[in-house]
Amino acid sequence: MNGVGARASRSMLVRVPTREHLIRRAQPGDAGAIGAIYDEAIATGVATFAVGPHDADERAVWLAARGERAPVWVLGDPGGVLAWAALAPFSHREWYDGVAEYTVYVSAAAQGMGVGRVMLDHLVSEAPALGYWKLVGMILEGNDAGLALARGRGFREVGTHRAHARVGDAWRDVTVVELHVEEDL
Repeated sequence: MNGVGARASRSMLVRVPTREHLIRRAQPGDAGAIGAIYDEAIATGVATFAVGPHDADERAVWLAARGERAPVWVLGDPGGVLAWAALAPFSHREWYDGVAEYTVYVSAAAQGMGVGRVMLDHLVSEAPALGYWKLVGMILEGNDAGLALARGRGFREVGTHRAHARVGDAWRDVTVVELHVEEDL
């Protein structure tokens, strides 16, 4: 990706090649779009264990509560937000300080356009500047697109947590993926 300005400002604003899209840090005004995209994903039954709805007020509180090492980015175009992605510390324990869990959600209207790939690539490129050496993801069974995205970006499958949590009344498995993002490992 081509950055805009120095590394520090790059995390605030990044041009996505070959599209008129922009990746930038999420702002309070993005909360409604983030919630709507999240709720679309929830409705599929394969993207998250969360339940909705996630309206603008709830997502604004969620955004405000995230720390500097738990950023949220959005990919937008003149029509609005097409996707959002986030990093969050994997654990509060200091020995896991360099491990982040990643999240990528793409609006139904933008799926199949490579937006997920662009967002995940952005997370991978930003992670070291935030002190992360490793990204992990937990992908629900049936989320074939999410698993293909992770595999396509070089994540390796670590294993499967059986009956990890419930979606509705059904126990669901999750596949755990990981990627070391520092080049000296």
